[in-house]
Amino acid sequence: MGIFLKTGVHPSYNKHTGGESAKRIEEIRPPESVTIALKQHIGAPCEPTVKVGDTVFVGQVIADSKAFMSAPIHSSVSGTVTKISEIINPVGERLGAITIKSDGEMKLSESVAPPNPQNKEEFLAAVRASGAVGLGGAGFPTHVKLNVPDGKVDALFINAAECEPYITTDERECLDRTGDIIDGIEKVCGFLNIKTAVIGIEGNKPKAAEALKKAAAGAKDVKISVKVLKTIYPQGAEKVLIHSLSGRVVPEGGLPSDVGAIVMNVGTVAFISRYLRTGKPLVSRSLTVDGSAVKSPMNLRVPIGISLKDVFEAAGGFKETPKKILLGGPMMGIAVSGDEDTFITKNNNAALAFNEKDAAPKKETACIRCGRCVKVCPMGLMPTNLEKYYESGNSEGLEKCHALSCIECGCCSFICPAGRNLVASIRLGKAAVRKLQNERKEKEKNG
Repeated sequence: MGIFLKTGVHPSYNKHTGGESAKRIEEIRPPESVTIALKQHIGAPCEPTVKVGDTVFVGQVIADSKAFMSAPIHSSVSGTVTKISEIINPVGERLGAITIKSDGEMKLSESVAPPNPQNKEEFLAAVRASGAVGLGGAGFPTHVKLNVPDGKVDALFINAAECEPYITTDERECLDRTGDIIDGIEKVCGFLNIKTAVIGIEGNKPKAAEALKKAAAGAKDVKISVKVLKTIYPQGAEKVLIHSLSGRVVPEGGLPSDVGAIVMNVGTVAFISRYLRTGKPLVSRSLTVDGSAVKSPMNLRVPIGISLKDVFEAAGGFKETPKKILLGGPMMGIAVSGDEDTFITKNNNAALAFNEKDAAPKKETACIRCGRCVKVCPMGLMPTNLEKYYESGNSEGLEKCHALSCIECGCCSFICPAGRNLVASIRLGKAAVRKLQNERKEKEKNG
């Protein structure tokens, strides 16, 4: 399957907290407590390394795993472990969690010290120790992404597109932490022996693009360029971004490294720069708080594990009762309850709350076969056929129509005049295809 980003969609971007005239990211005061899930990333969950009653400090490891596809978890506040329990995350998984009562002092752990990697192996070990995961929303452990065979990758692509409506934390990172971004790129490229890096940013962020171009011109050992891209959703999707920046097409079921590329979010690469300089692991993240029900939209720096309730209160609370709350953007975000039992993780980049008018779903009617969903699909799929095959239980049909190539961007559902929730059907259809393939492998294995 190829990439066919000819039109995409143009949602109302509503970047209320972005641009050079917006407030900078504000540091939130320590909450009374945090509840830190033991799975903050794609891969294996961690196991606690502390117990109830222990005193912990900011940056101290509180959970870890021996699994390769994992990353350690650190305390985001100083205080006392009050509970190790089970929570249900926004996607319905039951996970272990550690609750820490904050002492309000944010004392840094004595273990926090800048690493000094001298080679690729030491660099990857440092990245793992930092707890880094992709900050653009996917949550893929960064040390795993960077662990590619020597010579396989010749280009580093940096995602600053931030194409989801409302979200502006990456834009602020580009404006306020430009030096960290360029330094992080140089560090990654240096240790992985990559000579070329390209930053992709949409054209609706001109000041940020200019700041990046100016800083990139001063890079010494790596050729860093900035490419201003068409403002269209989903420009920031990994496979789409690779194609927009280089013309390379990631094959179906393949990874960016299969076409000689690594893609990193702009916030992730900036964090790596800061970690190598300070030794402070990933214990907080930037978060856009916005939506028609929010009193004071803003970008906040919040500790990992803060409750969603505390996040909205830090933004002044609600000006009207929210009818829908999302973690993430309106195109790919996850609907949540928004109460004190929902907690921020490393891969959350926005908390949005909408009033009754904006939250009202489209009335679903029969498909009128207009073909708009086909026209806007960046992966060249036929969403109507995929929905039909899912509803009829035809897993083989889903497989033949390349359901697994769907990136779940939501363009099809957004554009559908019949209000069909196509992306939900396709997501379930993908699960059916994976089940079919696993059953097929098991059958072949057993003869």
